[in-house]
Parts: sequence; C-alpha cells; structure tokens
Amino acid sequence: MVRVRFAPSPTGYLHIGSARTALFNWLYARSQGGVFILRIEDTDQKRSSDVFMEGIIADMKWLGLNWDEGPFFQTKRFDAYRACAHELLEKGLAYKDGEAIIFKIPDVKVKIHDLVHGEIEMDNTLIDDLVLMKSDGSPAYNFACVVDDIEMQITHVIRGDDHISNTNKQVALYDALGIRPPKFAHMPLILGPDKAPLSKRFGAVSITDYRAMGYLPQALVNYLSLLGWSPGDNKEFMGAEEIIKKFSLKRINKTGAEFNLDKLRWINGEHIRKFTLDEFVKAGMDFIKPECGEAWFRKFAGLYHSRVKTLVELKEEFGIFMSDDVRYNDDAVEKFLKKDKVSDILSVTRERLEKVDPFTQENIEKEARALVAELKIESADLIHPLRVAVTGKAVSAGVFEVLALLGKDKVIKRLEKVIGAGYGRK
Repeated sequence: MVRVRFAPSPTGYLHIGSARTALFNWLYARSQGGVFILRIEDTDQKRSSDVFMEGIIADMKWLGLNWDEGPFFQTKRFDAYRACAHELLEKGLAYKDGEAIIFKIPDVKVKIHDLVHGEIEMDNTLIDDLVLMKSDGSPAYNFACVVDDIEMQITHVIRGDDHISNTNKQVALYDALGIRPPKFAHMPLILGPDKAPLSKRFGAVSITDYRAMGYLPQALVNYLSLLGWSPGDNKEFMGAEEIIKKFSLKRINKTGAEFNLDKLRWINGEHIRKFTLDEFVKAGMDFIKPECGEAWFRKFAGLYHSRVKTLVELKEEFGIFMSDDVRYNDDAVEKFLKKDKVSDILSVTRERLEKVDPFTQENIEKEARALVAELKIESADLIHPLRVAVTGKAVSAGVFEVLALLGKDKVIKRLEKVIGAGYGRK
C-alpha cells in the first residue's frame, strides 16, 4: 500500500511551496487508495513554535488536506533516534565525537532513480561524514527523517527538488540500516515571473495570508495542483475529486512552474461562480461577519455573485453600502462627474428619486427612464454619473438594484454631497 507523508517544520506558517508539497502527497495517497501521514519535524526547538504548528494544522484542515495518521512529533521520538544511532555505532558504521554520534559516509557513487527527473548520480566522496545525534542529544535532520520514514513505512517521498542534495545521504543511511529506500519524486520549485525561486514579492506568502485575501480553499487546491502538474487535457478548472482521479506522478513536470496571481484570481472567481447562492452567502458572511440581517445580505450577495473574484472584493463592495463616507475614485470623478451639466442632471434626479415610493428597483428605473426622455439625453448621461455619485466607482452591479438596496436616505444624502461639490457646473 502507498504510504506518503508531509513533514513540515513549525518554524513558520504554511507557505505556498509547502502547501503544494502537502497537496501532491495527499493527491497521490487519495489517487492510489493509500495513506497520508502528517509528521511535525519540531527538533529545532529554538525556532519551533506552537503558534506556527497550530497554524499549519489549521491551514491544512481549511484546504481539506485530511490526514490518515498523525500528527506525529519528532520531539516525542528521541528514544527511537538514540536506539538507531547506537545500532550504527555497534555495527562500526558510526563513531562518537564527544557527545555527538557521527555516521561514516561510504566513499561511493550513488545512483538514484527519481520518479520525476529519472536517474541521478551523486558522488559521496564529495560530502563529509553525517551527524546522527548532536552533542545536545537531539537528532540531525537527515537522520531523524530516515528513521521516521522507516518506522512509518513510507513508500514514496514526494518533496521539492531542493531536497535532492539530501537524498544520497539518506540512501546511505538506509543501506547501513539494511532497509530498502522508498521511491523518491522531487518536484521542481515554484518560480516567480522573474524565473527566480518564488519570493514574497511575487506571492510566496502563507496560506493564512491567502485566506485573508479572500481566496477559497477549493481555488487554492485547484491552482496549486496545476503548479508543476498537468491533467493532460489542458483543463484548468477542477474540483478536488476530479484532480484525484487524474493525478499521476508521471505527469509532474521536470521544470519549474511559474506562479501567476492573476491566474489564481481567475480560478478563484470561477469557483465563486460555481457556488449556489446559499453557498456564496455563507462564505461571504463567514468572511465579512456583517452586522446586518441575512435577508439583506442575501440580496447584496445576489448582486455581486457573478461580479467578484475574491471575498475581499465582496467585502469592499459591502463597505460601499455600509459606510457613510464614500471613497470616490479619481478617474471616475474626472470622467463622469466633471462633465458639463452633470450637476444639473443629478439635481433633477435627486428631486425625482426623493418622490419615488416605494423605493424599489422597478420604480427607480421607471423614473430614471422617464427623466432621460424628458431631458432628451442619453441613458449613459444619467446612469454613469448617478453610479459614481452613489458608489464612488465607475463599475458596480446594476445601478438601479444598487440604489434600491442602498435605500432612499443614503442615496439622497450621497447625491446632495456630490451636487454640493459643484461638479460639472458652469
């Protein structure tokens, strides 16, 4: 049976690269009917933090990357590491240097068949002997990793190709312990638009940050799966179950995948549109935590369901309805409010809207259409300035629906503010 593991160190939050590693292991386990194990490599006590550990676990749960065994903690397994180190001492394959235990690296060339890169040859004569147990009694990374993978019966190690340089050291340990190594699959690193390893400038931030930016877990799983892997049919919008059915290590690319925030945003928007209105309302309310009734929020969400690509965008639109202080876009003001006669048009519009009762979309639109005909102007001459006056933006949901949802009092106050500013008056 396939057994894979994700082994983060709690020295920071779960970032994009680590999340992709976790995802590919999870996808492979699920596609093969195997076991996905979570192991916390927390031996670096100075840098490890419970806050980071809890954040990693919370983000994995949020992404839906459920594990079958664990979490296991290396700090609770020191006895196993010590026992294995002493076994190598007794075999004469390791020696003591003070309180530390050092493994003698055999002077041989090692050939590794990587499931992504193919055959890799590495020369052990070029590396130093390997620390097993440090003088403070804690295990070194490569040693603890091997002991854990043996005891947890890991069949496949799927990780970033920055770990290729560790592989010959670990294979030497497997050989010394008389254990057949697992199969290795090293994924190329994620790159930024500058073709360098992904940096914070281009999106190398934590999953927690993307969650705060209004991205959905479904969209992140979808997008991360496409970073270095392809389903083979050029399809990009997929749910987790479809990705699992198509996933194969053979389709992992050998070259680095470029991170593209615009593409992630597009995929996120597609997942939002796939939501039912009920699902969108729930996601929006969970994210925004609005101080309004669900019935009103449902009307608001209905207006913007097909228009926003992230929940942050939805929150920004929500702010337009809630705030008494409208933030006006300079370009929109210049283009639509500073035109000749706009102030006069909005003054008449305010007078007419004040008389509309009930203040519904249908009644507002009827009055606006009648006013356009009466003033002998184009619809755009009224609608565009009206939209900017009440929302501050040149683009919104349908202006009549927006006015109705804002309510008469707010609409009139906003129109009076713009009219008072004297835009478009000669």
